[in-house]
Amino acid sequence: MNASKNPIEALIRRMARMPGLGPRSARRAVLHLLHHRDQQMLPLAEEMQMVARTMRPCSQCGNLDMGALCAICQDTSRDATRLCIVETVADLWVLERAGVFGGRYQILGGLLSAIDGITPESLRVDALVARVRNGGFVEVILALSATVDGQATAHYIADRLDGMPCSITRLAHGVPVGGALDYLDDGTLAQAMKARQKL
Repeated sequence: MNASKNPIEALIRRMARMPGLGPRSARRAVLHLLHHRDQQMLPLAEEMQMVARTMRPCSQCGNLDMGALCAICQDTSRDATRLCIVETVADLWVLERAGVFGGRYQILGGLLSAIDGITPESLRVDALVARVRNGGFVEVILALSATVDGQATAHYIADRLDGMPCSITRLAHGVPVGGALDYLDDGTLAQAMKARQKL
C-alpha cells in the first residue's frame, strides 16, 4: 500500500504533531491502540468526537465547557472581585487543581510576540480592559510565565489597566519550594534576590 494513502501512517503523522509526541512515540501509541482496538481505540475515538462536538470556549473567560458560560463563571460562590489573567486553559486548570485561587479568570490565548505576529488584538486585550473597567474587580492578578514574552505581555496589560480602581499584582518569582540554590539559573536567582521578603 502507498505510504501516503496508508491510514495508519497518516494517523501516526497526525499524532506526531501533538505536543510531547514525536514520530517514535506516535508510532508506539498508534500500535498500542490498534492492539487494543475494542477496549481503547474505539472508545477514545468516540470520546474525541463527543468533545469536539460539545466543548466550546466560554464567552466570558475563554475556558472550555459545554455551555455559553463555563462552570467557573457561573459559580456564584467564587470571589467576583478578583480576576486572574492566564495564558492558556491549561494554566487555569493548573491553578484550579492546586486550589490556590477562588476568583474569576481571563484566558488570553497566548502571549504578545512580535516574532510570531501575536498582537494585542489577537489576544482580545480590548475586551479584557472592558471587562476590568465594568467588572468591579479590586485586584487583577497577572499569572503569566516568567519568559520574555510573558513579562512583555504582563507589562503591556498593566499599562492598559493603569488608572483603573483595582490593584495589579503578579505571581511571585524566584526560588521554588524545595529548590537548591546551586541548581537555579542566574535569572531565577536575580529575581529571587529582588523579591526578597522580611522574616
